Formats: sequence, C-alpha cells, structure tokens
Amino acid sequence: MDKSIPEYPLEFLLSFDGRIHYLEEGYWIKFEIKRAKSSEERPHGLSYSFTLHAPSGKRLIGFDNAHSVAATGSRYKERSHIYDHWHRTESDSGRPYQFVNVETFLDDFFSEVERVLQEHGVGTTVIAGEEKDS
Repeated sequence: MDKSIPEYPLEFLLSFDGRIHYLEEGYWIKFEIKRAKSSEERPHGLSYSFTLHAPSGKRLIGFDNAHSVAATGSRYKERSHIYDHWHRTESDSGRPYQFVNVETFLDDFFSEVERVLQEHGVGTTVIAGEEKDS
C-alpha cells in the first residue's frame, strides 16, 4: 500500500482540525488532526482523533491513533505497532483500524456516528459549528 495521501484529500481532511459540530439534543463531534512525522506507527503522517460525545461530554465513539491497541483474537497477542484504532463504545479500549484512504476513513467514522446516534434516538443534523482560531 502506498502510504502517502494525495494532496487534495489530505488538505480536505486536515481542514477538519479544530472543528466541533453540535448536534441535536446536546451531542457533539470533535475533530483533531495534524500532520506528523511518518513512522512505522503513523505511516500516513497524521496524528488524529475524531470523536462523538454525549451531552455530558462522555466520549461515545472515537477513531484515533494516540496509542497502540492489543491485537484482536487473544489478550496474549503482542500489542500492534500500528496506532490507528477505533473505539466502538464508550467502554471499548480500542480495536485496530486499517487506515486505507481519506474517503474510507470519513465514511467509516460517519457511519459509526450515525449508528450510535440512531441507537440514542438522535438525528444527525448539525445545528451549530465551531472552529478554533488558527
């Protein structure tokens, strides 16, 4: 797999950094993403955290690469050297995620957002937004 990300999709993804989308009933989505030095752990050269939060602030789901996660299948397997992972629930410690490309990443994240919001009986309408100052 070519680890580099084409420039246009990369710039589109990086434009999410610092955004918060406020949803119905107090739910919100937070986006953090920065360029990072390409490494074995971050072959795409990104450090990111995309999360959905309950009105209380509790994280409900998240896609990030802040730390490695245990390999799936057995608790005795070595931790992965790849940091990309996702948290399917608020209590999930993380499961490996294969970052394929920008489009797939965004599709996967927003599909999970829709799943969780539907489980909570909440719509996906963004009612307000905020961007941090650059």
